Amino acid sequence: MGILVSLLAVIVLILIVYLGVGVANLQFVFGVIVPYVAMVTFFAGIIYRVMKWASAPVPFRIPTTGGQQKSLPWITAARFDNPYTTAGVIGRIALEVLLFRSLFRNTRVELREGPKLAYYWEKWLWLAALMFHWSFLIILLRHLRLFTDPVPYFVSLLEGIDGFLRVGLQGLFITDILIVAAATYLFIRRVIIPQVRYISLPADYFPLFLILGIVLSGVLMRYFFRVDVTAVKELAMGLVTFSPKVPEEGIGVLFYTHLFLVSVLGAYFPFSKLVHMGGIFLTPTRNLPNNSRAFRHINPWNYPVKVHSYEEYEEEFREKMKKVGLPVEKE
Repeated sequence: MGILVSLLAVIVLILIVYLGVGVANLQFVFGVIVPYVAMVTFFAGIIYRVMKWASAPVPFRIPTTGGQQKSLPWITAARFDNPYTTAGVIGRIALEVLLFRSLFRNTRVELREGPKLAYYWEKWLWLAALMFHWSFLIILLRHLRLFTDPVPYFVSLLEGIDGFLRVGLQGLFITDILIVAAATYLFIRRVIIPQVRYISLPADYFPLFLILGIVLSGVLMRYFFRVDVTAVKELAMGLVTFSPKVPEEGIGVLFYTHLFLVSVLGAYFPFSKLVHMGGIFLTPTRNLPNNSRAFRHINPWNYPVKVHSYEEYEEEFREKMKKVGLPVEKE
């Protein structure tokens, strides 16, 4: 049911664009107003989420540990899996953000006859996630060509490396293939694995279908139904310079479909699971060094409690302790 609801939602979004642009000629609405509303929603939502995370109290050190904590000098500590210093925390987050290190360590466990536990190599999810996120980032950077004048050198360089593969005279971007393959794998995985399908909700399927719609519409414009790139850049430059102007010709319904789906994704992003992109930097299980053996961390919100120290305890019961033979520190 979640699959059908999510798929139907994306189809409805596409039909809205077709009726709005192809029938009602609302190019200004879908080319200017909708992107601006999505942009404001995106930044306002991100600021709200970051402020909410930053205001959450974290009185204790609660980092997730995956290795030996630093203790005695002759015991080797896990520098990144159980970081003790700020540098270790930075390295851990960098490995997580850039290489998905914790996902790389994922294994599959099965209970076999015996009974016996069997562990299996499970790297396909890590590989698909890595392909998906890096392809998405590179595609996003490539699109800076439409929003900058002159185009930065690194964008041209990235575009040249990504499009080195040629099919005839047409350059084929590797990231276009990788992101479609990765998103398809992530969807199929949610469908065919019973445990994953059981916990999947419409909020898991909808972003996948939405991103696939964005990617496929972009692929169609790139390789099959060409649009006027000059007109597209004119619209894009007008948006970023806050002097919007919708070109009269050269942009069809397919481009507005692509732009509308991107706008929906941008507006939906801060309120969805996709916002983990920023949340990982503010997660106390990741961004805190595990130094609780070296330093005592006291909850600053604890109300004052009168304690009975051992010195006070011995002072009160010293004679009785000596009578029953208990050791005391002071005679």
